[in-house]
Amino acid sequence: LVSRTNGTNKTSENGRVARAKVLTIDTMNPTVKNAKYAVRGPIVARAAELERELNEGMKKPFDEVIKANIGDAHAMGQQPITFFRQALAICSYPELLNDSTFPEDAKSRAYRILQSCGGNSMGSYSASQGIDSVRQDVARYIERRDGGVPSDPDNIFLTTGACDGIMTMLKLLVCGEGPTRTGIMIPIPHYPMYSATLVELAAVQVNYYLNEEKCWSVDISELKRALDEARHYCNPRALCIVNPGNPTSQVETRQCIEDVIRFAAKERLFLMADEVYQDNVYGHGCRFHSFKTVLFEMGPEYSNTMELVSFHSTSKGYMGECGFRGGYMEVINMDDEVKAELTKLLSVRLCSPVPGQALVDLVFNPPQPGEPSYDNFIKERTAILSALEEKAKLTEQVLNTVPGISCNPVQGAMFCFPRITIPEKAMIEATEQGQQPDVFYCMKMLEEAGICVIPGSGFGQKEGTYHFRMTILPPIDKLQILLNKVKEFHQKFTQKYS
Repeated sequence: LVSRTNGTNKTSENGRVARAKVLTIDTMNPTVKNAKYAVRGPIVARAAELERELNEGMKKPFDEVIKANIGDAHAMGQQPITFFRQALAICSYPELLNDSTFPEDAKSRAYRILQSCGGNSMGSYSASQGIDSVRQDVARYIERRDGGVPSDPDNIFLTTGACDGIMTMLKLLVCGEGPTRTGIMIPIPHYPMYSATLVELAAVQVNYYLNEEKCWSVDISELKRALDEARHYCNPRALCIVNPGNPTSQVETRQCIEDVIRFAAKERLFLMADEVYQDNVYGHGCRFHSFKTVLFEMGPEYSNTMELVSFHSTSKGYMGECGFRGGYMEVINMDDEVKAELTKLLSVRLCSPVPGQALVDLVFNPPQPGEPSYDNFIKERTAILSALEEKAKLTEQVLNTVPGISCNPVQGAMFCFPRITIPEKAMIEATEQGQQPDVFYCMKMLEEAGICVIPGSGFGQKEGTYHFRMTILPPIDKLQILLNKVKEFHQKFTQKYS
C-alpha cells in the first residue's frame, strides 16, 4: 500500500513503512502524459488482446485480426530486396566477402561501407552526422533525383528514420514564452508524430486544413488563414508539408509546391518537407517533385535564401525496411552557427544506428546497369511498386461502392483515408460511452470484423466529419478480404443504428 502523494510514506498492513515512489503518474512530466499517438493507441492494444484470445481458443466472429493500422510493409508480408539483405549480411559478417555465392556488387558495396567504419566494423560508432561515404552517396542520389541540382554532403545528416530528423529540427526551432512561443504549422489530417512532438516540446500547434474536396491538396488561402489567426497568440516560425501525404495520400502538384515556397518566403517561415513517400506515386498524371528541385528552379531569389530541410527514410518506398531505422535530412541555407548547434544536438545521441546508415547507402546507391544484381533488383522493385499501384486502385474502387463511405484517389503513400457517415444513433451511443464517434466506429469494426484501422480523430479532421486510416499494404488477396469485410461491416453498422 503506497500513497500516490508526493513524497509521502505509508504504513502497510504488516507494520512496515512502505516508501512512496518518486515517479508517479501525478509527478511525471505532464507533456508526456498529454502526448497522443493514435497509430499505436488503445484500438491497437485491443487488437493485440484479441489476437491473444484467439490463440487461446476463445470464439470470435472472425478467425484472425487483420492489422491495417500501420505502414509496416514487411510485417504485412512484403519480401525484402535481395541485394540490400545480401550486402547487409556481408557488413554484419565480413567473412562473407570470401563467399562465392554473394554477387560482386554486393561485396563491393559492403567493403566500401566497412572501410568507412571504425575498426572496419558496423559495431563501432560513426561520426554524429553520419558516415562520410554514406553522406556522399546520398548527396549524389539527390543530384540524380533533382536533375543535377548540387547537393553538398556537408548538408546531409543521417538520422534514425525520418522521425528522428523531424523531431531534432523541431527542437531547434522552438523558443520563446507566451505570445512569443514558437508555433509550428502542420496539416490536418496529419501524422500524429508531429502533434505528439509539439506537445512534448510545449510548442504551439498551428493547424491548417487540407482540402478534402480537392483530393486533400494544400490550399494557400487556408495557410494564410491559419497563419493570420495564429499570430494573435504565438510566433509561427515553421511550415510542415508532407508530400506524398500521410494519412491522406495526395501528391502535390509542382505549382502547389511553388506556391507554398512563395508563401513561406513571404511570411518568413522555415520550410520542413517530409518526403518519405517519394517513391510511392500511383495516381494518373501524378509525379513527385522535391521541394528542393522546385526551389532551385525558382531562381536565386529563393534558392539562395529560403531555409528548407527535407526528410527521407528507408522505411517506406519500395524498401519497407522499417526496423533498420535508416533515414537522412538535407538542410538548405541553414545559418552556419545553427548548423553547428544541430551537429552538437545530434552528438548527444552519439550517432544513428550504423546498420541503418549502411542500408541508407545501399538504397541510395543501388545496383547500376551492367552490375550482376541489377536485373533482379529492378525486377523486385518494379514488382513491389506495381503491386502497390494495383492495391491503391482496388482500395479506392471498392470503398467507393459502399453507401456512406467516400474515398479520394489514393495518389501515393501507403494509406487511404476514407470519409464515413455515422448515423445519429451511433453518435449518441458513442457519447454515452465517452468516445468520439469514429473511435466508437473503429472499435466496433475491430470487435465485430477483426479489422484494425485508426480513427480519423487520431490524425485530426474538420469538425463534423469522420474518417479512418487504413493501409493498402496487405497482399492483394488479403486486401480484397479486408475491403470486403469493411464493406460488410459498414452496411451492418449503418443498418443497426439507422
